[in-house]
Amino acid sequence: MNETLTAVLACAAGGLLGAVFFGGLWWTVRRGVASEHAAFWFLGSSLARTAIVLAGFYFVSAGRWERLLLCLLGFVMARLVVMWLTRLPKERQASPAEEVRHAP
Repeated sequence: MNETLTAVLACAAGGLLGAVFFGGLWWTVRRGVASEHAAFWFLGSSLARTAIVLAGFYFVSAGRWERLLLCLLGFVMARLVVMWLTRLPKERQASPAEEVRHAP
């Protein structure tokens, strides 16, 4: 296979793994805070997401550090995209002064 295509596919696979990991984290937080068994949600999700990502990195890299690095790059880029997609609107963000509601 062409090296350029392999590099693009490794980066895309990293992006997909990152979307699964960080999208799953966002979903878990939304479900976990409303649940009576939040610890099970967070522990189970953490184990599942980590296992999926580690297995994905292992298969994508195929023993080549270049592919692993490109996969990691896609993973980090997916993190930035998920953070951008799930941010709060400006009007709902609290300023640091508003968060403190007690006397020092």
